[in-house]
Amino acid sequence: MAAVQWRSSVRNYHSELQRCRPEAALVDFGDYHPLKPIMVTDTKTRRGARKGSTSSSSSSSSSVPPDPLSSMLDGTDPLSMFAAASATEAPAMPHSASTADLGKKRREKEEEAVGQDFEPWSSKRGDILARFTTTERLSINLFMGSDQGKAPSPGSSAVSEKVRTRLEELDDLEEGSQKELLNLSQQDYANRIEELNQSLKEAWASDQKVKALKIVIQCSKLLSDTSVIQFYPSKFVLITDILDTFGRLVYDRIWTMCSDPQPLPDSFTVDDVNDTAKETCLNWFFKIASIRELLPRLYVETAILKCNRFLNKGGIQETLPRLTAMIRGIGDPLVAAYARAYLCRVGLEVAPHLKDSLNRNFFDLLAAFRQIGSESVQNQLVLQRVEVPEYLTLYSPAINWILQCIAYRAPEPLLTEMMERCKKLGNNSLLLNSVMRAFRPEFVAARATDFIGMIKESDEAGFPKHLLFGSLGRSLTCADPPESERLTILNEAWKVVTKVRSPQDYVNCAEIWVEFTCRHFSKREINTVLADIIKHMTPDRAFEDAYPQLQSVIGKVLAYCHDFSVLFSMERFLPFLDMFQKDSVRVEVCRSIMEIFIRHQKEPTRDPVILNAMLHICKTMHDSVNALTLEDEKRSLALLIIGFIRMVSFGRDFEQQLSFCVEARATFCNLEPVLVQLIHTVNQLAMETCRVMRGGHSRKTAAFVRACAAYSFITIPSLSSILSRLGLYLLSGQVALANQCLSQADAFLNTAVSLLPEVPRSISVEGKLRSSESFLLDFINNFLATLLVVPDHPEHGVLYLVRDLLNKVQNYTWEDNSDAKVRVYISALPLLAAMSQETFHYSIPKVDSNETLYGGDPKFLSEINKLCETLIGQILDNLKALSRDESTRRQGALAFSLFGVLLAHGDLRDSKLSQLVVNLWNLSHKHGCRDTRVSVRTLEYIKHQAQQADMAHLSDTVQRLALQSRT
Repeated sequence: MAAVQWRSSVRNYHSELQRCRPEAALVDFGDYHPLKPIMVTDTKTRRGARKGSTSSSSSSSSSVPPDPLSSMLDGTDPLSMFAAASATEAPAMPHSASTADLGKKRREKEEEAVGQDFEPWSSKRGDILARFTTTERLSINLFMGSDQGKAPSPGSSAVSEKVRTRLEELDDLEEGSQKELLNLSQQDYANRIEELNQSLKEAWASDQKVKALKIVIQCSKLLSDTSVIQFYPSKFVLITDILDTFGRLVYDRIWTMCSDPQPLPDSFTVDDVNDTAKETCLNWFFKIASIRELLPRLYVETAILKCNRFLNKGGIQETLPRLTAMIRGIGDPLVAAYARAYLCRVGLEVAPHLKDSLNRNFFDLLAAFRQIGSESVQNQLVLQRVEVPEYLTLYSPAINWILQCIAYRAPEPLLTEMMERCKKLGNNSLLLNSVMRAFRPEFVAARATDFIGMIKESDEAGFPKHLLFGSLGRSLTCADPPESERLTILNEAWKVVTKVRSPQDYVNCAEIWVEFTCRHFSKREINTVLADIIKHMTPDRAFEDAYPQLQSVIGKVLAYCHDFSVLFSMERFLPFLDMFQKDSVRVEVCRSIMEIFIRHQKEPTRDPVILNAMLHICKTMHDSVNALTLEDEKRSLALLIIGFIRMVSFGRDFEQQLSFCVEARATFCNLEPVLVQLIHTVNQLAMETCRVMRGGHSRKTAAFVRACAAYSFITIPSLSSILSRLGLYLLSGQVALANQCLSQADAFLNTAVSLLPEVPRSISVEGKLRSSESFLLDFINNFLATLLVVPDHPEHGVLYLVRDLLNKVQNYTWEDNSDAKVRVYISALPLLAAMSQETFHYSIPKVDSNETLYGGDPKFLSEINKLCETLIGQILDNLKALSRDESTRRQGALAFSLFGVLLAHGDLRDSKLSQLVVNLWNLSHKHGCRDTRVSVRTLEYIKHQAQQADMAHLSDTVQRLALQSRT
């Protein structure tokens, strides 16, 4: 390939644009309309036809056919078809597996019978275990299995032997071998109970049913032990888990026996149960009836209460009153209360319609309240050093659950009845608290004034009044009381809350009533409440132990107060924030405020109150950043601060906006994304100024946009990411050009070019090292496009920026086997060709680019041609080197790229240049590496161009371009 003499083709961009526009053509649609129903013909071919036989087909059409997509499906959903096919083709499941699945579905259906609005016991379990803890040492009696508990060997098949063995096991139910474990911690105790639960399942799986029953009996006996009374609610939760497991195993076992050969329907009757299942069920009840102690007998029978369905229709209805009466024989009121809670739990699950038994259970509980003041209970409390208020809180889970069961979907008059019963008991605080928590908030809110009166008359010695007001407040946050009573309710409640001496108790109650205040009152009342909280929590730095509650207070204020001008005008809001002294908590609070601000601040603001407060909050977040802060955390904080910056607007007061950005730069200097946003904001500010002045700057606005450019020029070097710096230098240079700041634009672009050698070969992107080549190529292409409108500096010679850029590219250390440098050279040719035109393709208003400075001067064109020839020579040398390295695919790709550039921008009337184009075409197709479809379309385009009057010289060239067939 000999050296060529470059000459750019003369372009008429306007005429080229006109030629590229599609030709308008009239289309006769006739009766066609896209929304008109389509005539569909559906042909169905009989499947499985023999080879060579004629397949029968039917063709149908109608004037108004159905939707074509639906007609292809024959009205059948394809997913349903696949499901049906899999169901018909799937092998039959084993009976045990299908029964287990049906049992699981049955249990889920029965659980849904109560309703999704009912809070299940499982949701309370974790709270009880976390709340009722102890540091006392615990003891437990573990059942030790013996050979008697094992199933008889296959050889022992005689019925009499089996019966004798069973009777011996029954005699040993309560006298079985036991092992007492002492000095257990709370966690050890829970682990031992879990081991018993697993032992129960293993014994059941190995057909050791009597052993399983022994485990359940021994666990039930543990519920009579109140030696560590503070732990009793948690013990109840752990042990009733075992009882629930046992009850489920027994019921599923009997239900499985009834499901042979057909599964038992969910709504089965006694007549559907076979005799074997009935006998097995009776056997279980007889075994349980033989338990001598009341408490284990009661709990175990309650666990299998549901099995009464297999015996007679009204079995559950008859059994519930009997079990309720049995509980009256339990002497300890705490133990009796939890026994009633378990009976209510099981009763509501198996017979939710039998509310009378639940009510009777509760009324028995009310009668047992008199036992709390008995001598035996008081002696026990003295012995264990437990105060009466703490003792009463142990009843809360049981009473709350019983009342929840009773109040579920109960009519409003029932609440009135419960309130009357509370009054008869002297407004028992514990009971009153549970009533307010159990019934629907709407019912409680409607009687809020009555409840306040009852709370005032209650005895505070047993249960503090602030806890009662806390329960009332929870209901009032879910439902609104009458509007005329709201201020009275708040005043009465706050009189009690503000008198609470313990900071922890005070803030727990105040946290609840803050939401009521925010929901119904103005900033005056909210400010008063915040001031009272500050007053109580500041002495002795009590706020340090109440950060979660104080965070909740802030969250509730933010949830209801979205007008930040009102929020920050409260005198006590910012002092309230000052109580968050712990850095991590303070940052978390500031983050929550920023998230609410960004979510709800719809319009940009210039309110000085908002700006000063938000700057303080953002500065708090920024100052928390240090060397140990994770990148994700930095990114998260930066996004919040950026959201604030975007919401700041001073309208036409551009100087004030720039001053804000200056202040923000000094404040947020450690977060690089924020600095990048500030640079973008200032560049946008300069462009907005240009828009307002319509491109014609006055002396004042010209000085202002130069100040914006100076801001960017000073800020960009502080960024650590070199790619960010390159991009922002280029962008800021483009903005400076648009505002006729030529010296500033020249400084930006020169600095960008000088940074190129510093770009590393690999960069970190989202924690992974990636080659910087693609990023660098994108930047250079963007830079080259900008250079078309950049005028040459009078002191630096012709095309000084282009030459400087190409020199930096030539000296840059590219990756091995990289074609990036050659691609830059190829990309520079269209720029140089565009510069040689009399009129440039695009320009910037009121900026004289090189077309005006040189005006087609021959010396200028000569410089361009020399530079193009040098670039083409470098490219051709590289192509020759690739042929020696056998890199044919790379050589073909580069040759085709150069071919396209020369075709579009070179003057092919020059024979040498035309021959070079032909040689490049042949080289790119020499080894068959080009996409044939692209080549065909390229040839069609050249032929089309050759038909133009001013492009006739392409006809000779296109005749010499041939497609080579692949071998």
